[in-house]
Amino acid sequence: MLKVELLYHTPEPEKAIALSAKLCYASTSISELEEGLTEEKVGSFVHMLSDIGHESPIEHASFTFGIEGVSRSLLAQITRHRIASFSVQSQRYVREDGFEFVTPPQIAADPEALEIFEQAMREDNEYYERIAAVLKKNHTARLVAEGMDEAAAAKKAEKMAIEDARFVLPNACTTKMIVTMNARSLNNFFAHRCCNRAQWEIRELAEKMLRLVRGVAPTLFEKSGPPCLRGACPEGKMTCGKAAQMREYYSNLTEN
Repeated sequence: MLKVELLYHTPEPEKAIALSAKLCYASTSISELEEGLTEEKVGSFVHMLSDIGHESPIEHASFTFGIEGVSRSLLAQITRHRIASFSVQSQRYVREDGFEFVTPPQIAADPEALEIFEQAMREDNEYYERIAAVLKKNHTARLVAEGMDEAAAAKKAEKMAIEDARFVLPNACTTKMIVTMNARSLNNFFAHRCCNRAQWEIRELAEKMLRLVRGVAPTLFEKSGPPCLRGACPEGKMTCGKAAQMREYYSNLTEN
């Protein structure tokens, strides 16, 4: 099951952005910039940056998320957002016996498809365990023959075995990660992944992440979401045709 937490973020993210923006337009020293920077002026600076498209100051605010229960398929998509930092549970070092997996809603809703899918997951797990066992046995024997202590050989053989056995694991296999993005990258992420045309799993993740950051920086992420919130849909003939509904939905999106 998808789980997302906002682990850390820049203290007073909107103030950090306003301070950075103020520097661009002020002749005073950096130490004097904070003087008179009220909550109202912070909001005014953040709105101004949005209105004029001056995005570089918002890079000074960063957000770190803990993400669990997502598929390796999602991992392949989220890592395409390159201005970000990712730490992902390794299948080279973590054995996946009895692995958990994500079931797409359309499969879950179809009994016949679900039965086939779950059988495939069981078989994948069986093949993984069998391949790992064979490789571990052979690697252990070779390492012992080369003079390594049996316990040390078995430990090394285990890693070598699962490193190759993981190739049989499916995209549905779950993973967990810690992801850090600055606010500018996050807005780019939301623009692509909150869209109705985004794949269902990463869209659900993006929406949960947006709820969390709106809780700590509501002005900064007030207009975040698919591009149709801010103008015409850029998808052309591929548009979902639901811009009005999307605007209403995202205007009411809160942490709760």
